[in-house]
Amino acid sequence: MRLPSGEAVSSLRKSLRERGLYTVCEEARCPNQGECWNEGTATIMLMGDVCTRGCRFCAVKSGDPHGWLDLQEPEKVASGAEIKALKYLVLTSVDRDDLPDLGAGHYAKTIALLKERRPDLLVEALVPDFQGREECVRTLVESGLDVFGHNLETVESLHRTVRDVRATYEQSLRVLKMAKRMKADLVTKSSLMLGLGETSAEIRQAMADLRQADVEILTLGQYLQPTSRHLSVVRYCTPEEFQEWKLVAEDEFGFSFCASGPLVRSSYRAAEHYLESRLVV
Repeated sequence: MRLPSGEAVSSLRKSLRERGLYTVCEEARCPNQGECWNEGTATIMLMGDVCTRGCRFCAVKSGDPHGWLDLQEPEKVASGAEIKALKYLVLTSVDRDDLPDLGAGHYAKTIALLKERRPDLLVEALVPDFQGREECVRTLVESGLDVFGHNLETVESLHRTVRDVRATYEQSLRVLKMAKRMKADLVTKSSLMLGLGETSAEIRQAMADLRQADVEILTLGQYLQPTSRHLSVVRYCTPEEFQEWKLVAEDEFGFSFCASGPLVRSSYRAAEHYLESRLVV
C-alpha cells in the first residue's frame, strides 16, 4: 500500500493536530490511511487507550482505567466539525466496563455536539457491546448518529478463543438487533476477521446470523498478528477469496454492501463511500 501523502492528507493531518485530535488511522498504522484521508474519512478513538477487556487479537493496552475520563473530550472532538475536508467521521473506543454507563453517555455527548456544529457531517459509532445493556444501546441510537457499528469479529466456534470472555457471540448479535429494533431506518454495520481458522460453513453461518439481526453493511478483512504475544495467523486468504465472499455476502445473503479484501478494516473508505451515497440527500 502507498504511504499516506499528498496535499489533502497533509492538510487533514495538520487540522487534526491543531485541535489535539489523534486518529486510530495513525496510531494503528492502518494500511488504508492514505485512501481514507484523501476522501475525507477519519477514525477517532474516545475514552483513552486502556481497555477493560483483553481480546487476544487486539494490541490495545488492557487494564483498569479506574473511572478516568476526559470530560473535555466531546468538545475537543466536536471541534473537528470545523474541518471542511472531513466528510465522514468514525468514533470508536476501548471497552469501559469501569464506567457506570459503560461510556455510552460520552459517545452520545460527542455525537450531539458534532451534529450541532455541522449537521451534514456523517457520523458512525463503532461501539463496544455495552454488556448487552438496552439503556446504553438506546443512548447511542437516540444520539443522532448515522451509522451504528459493532463488530462480531469472528465465527461462533472461535469466539471464546479470540475475544475476551465477557464478550459473547450471542451478545454482539443481540446488541446489533436491538439497535435496529429501536430505530428501523438506522444503518447497522459489522465486521469479521478471516484467517483465524474458521471454515467456509462457519463464515456463511456468521453471515446468516448477522442478516437475522438485520445488519446491512459487512466488512471482511485478513487477521494480521500485531505482536508475537497475540493469536497466530492460521492462513492468509487470497484476494480472489475475498472477492468471492463479497459476492456471497451481497448476492446470497442480501447485505446492502460488503467491503471485502485482505487490508479492509472496520472503518474502510469503500464502505463509507456506499453509505454516503445512501445517507446524503
